[in-house]
Amino acid sequence: MTWGMMMNETTLTSRSELLWRDATQLIPGGVNSPVRAFRAVGGTPVFFERATGPYLFDVDGRRYVDYIGAWGPMILGHANPAVREALHRAVDGGTVFGAPTSAEVDLARLIHEIMPGLEQVRLVNSGTEATMSALRLARAHTGRDRIIKFSGCYHGHADLLLVQAGSGVATLGLPDSPGVPAGVTANTLGATFNNPDSVRQMFDQYGTSIAAVIVEPVVGNSGTIAPADGFLQFLRDITRAHGALLVFDEVMTGFRVALGGAQARYGVTPDITCLGKIVGGGVPVGAYGGAATIMQQVAPAGPMYQAGTLSGNCLATAAGIATLQALRQPGFYEHLEALGARLEAGLLKAARVAGVTVCINRVGSMLTVFFTDGPVTDWPSADRSNRTAFGQFFHDMLSRGFYLPPAQFEAWFISASHTAADIDATCEAAADAFAELKRFT
Repeated sequence: MTWGMMMNETTLTSRSELLWRDATQLIPGGVNSPVRAFRAVGGTPVFFERATGPYLFDVDGRRYVDYIGAWGPMILGHANPAVREALHRAVDGGTVFGAPTSAEVDLARLIHEIMPGLEQVRLVNSGTEATMSALRLARAHTGRDRIIKFSGCYHGHADLLLVQAGSGVATLGLPDSPGVPAGVTANTLGATFNNPDSVRQMFDQYGTSIAAVIVEPVVGNSGTIAPADGFLQFLRDITRAHGALLVFDEVMTGFRVALGGAQARYGVTPDITCLGKIVGGGVPVGAYGGAATIMQQVAPAGPMYQAGTLSGNCLATAAGIATLQALRQPGFYEHLEALGARLEAGLLKAARVAGVTVCINRVGSMLTVFFTDGPVTDWPSADRSNRTAFGQFFHDMLSRGFYLPPAQFEAWFISASHTAADIDATCEAAADAFAELKRFT
């Protein structure tokens, strides 16, 4: 007897509800990543079965305009033909060998050509692996133990980084995670994004023991927050002055806010860059890289150990190469920028007409609608957002066929497959949702 047969199916109104009942019995919290559970907005999560371009189709046959984009990697849209073809070819030849392949070299070369600061690249399997490995490398290279991270920035679920974390940790209101020993996070220092004084204070007190500063150069895990003018250069200067390394977590922003990532958009080159999401074209992947003098610490070239059975597998490299080649086409980012600006302007107009107070932050094709009067420049200012208002807005948009991140503190992502008509339809739906929200507040 299946789990579904054990439930009272007569009380269920959709396949999503039936699947949710089964999932909560079989999977912790019913999901394989916390933010999917709708805890921040209430209600039953939607289960999907296919996607194409900018559209998701749920198990009950409904279509949604998608602004999650698998949390960032689907910059070309879902089921992109070039990526699909590359994956088909890769599957025909075998999925993973546990041995070197030419595709690994080709992907590393592409990354280096697009991000010259990554003279050498190590492929891994997730963003968490990339950031965890990058900080181990920073400690190995400097011989120091402490790192600085910023409140509201999420760098994966490695023990040392679950301190003042954003993303699902902020969404669920978790202070830090049980199971993380105090000793593991004792060397993780917290600072405030866009606040140079908070960083200076750390270096004044702990300067000779700080191995690295890790930062999302555009924060995406407290919602979208841009760096203040000069802030990233300040981090570059102060780390260099104190002999520490600067680590950019570009898992989200890499190839998203510009072809060369945030480091190209803002003209600041870190010592180590962490990548994920887009670099694998929608297949699980991660990467970290930097100057050869630093990367030569990584085994087997050096003593800093890191390994992975599936690292550089045939599917991830094939999808990644096809995606990065597409991103290099002339006019690609100008098109994304225009779509982002159109959506931002339309949402602002809709909120203004309805008399709803919002602050919209956008960098390229990343955007967040904060239900606060703003400005939102760091985690404390993001945290003032009205979560209840966001939850109502989310469900109103969902009922109209628009799938937004089910949490206030996440970024929306626009793909190249979205059309001007999709954007305009989104803004029209938002106008109705804002008006409905105003009616009940």
